[in-house]
Amino acid sequence: MRTGHLPVAVFLFLLGPSALAQAPVTTTAPAPAAKPLSTSLGMVVFPAKGQTAQQQSQDEGECYAWSKGQTGVDPMTPPPAAAQAAAPPATPSGPVADGSRVAGAVRGAAAGAVIGEVADNDAGKGAAIGATVGAMRGGAVSRQKQAAAQSQAQAAAAQQEAQQKATQQEQIDLFKKGFGACLESKGYTVK
Repeated sequence: MRTGHLPVAVFLFLLGPSALAQAPVTTTAPAPAAKPLSTSLGMVVFPAKGQTAQQQSQDEGECYAWSKGQTGVDPMTPPPAAAQAAAPPATPSGPVADGSRVAGAVRGAAAGAVIGEVADNDAGKGAAIGATVGAMRGGAVSRQKQAAAQSQAQAAAAQQEAQQKATQQEQIDLFKKGFGACLESKGYTVK
């Protein structure tokens, strides 16, 4: 026996059987099959005449294109951004000059002048106090009007959004009807 091979043999002996074993084989899971169009649309399609998965995929593609052409709807394409987010009109956050303060001040000054003349024999002092109170009341009325207008704008925006969603759902339902009718004519059961 040669002495050069002895250290290698001793080394392999000390490592044990794991040194002689092969490197572990790594297997990768097959890539998941593409999701069928029908599943993406929330529909279940059964090949009633024994069609293959490849044939079903081809038929679904043809029926998708046919239904899209007939209805003008493509459920896989999101609606335009303008239709998605119609922002309500911006309302100013500060006080709005709607004349409520001025009108309140005028009414308050008139009432204050009358009260001041009767009570204190000083119409000017009464008018000043009345104008101040009237302006404050007018400001409160102005804020109430502004809050009501803002509330109406929000309600209108919410109603418009609900109408858009309902219209989009009607279009998708129409598309699904066409898609299903096409597949049924090719021998599939559609639910």
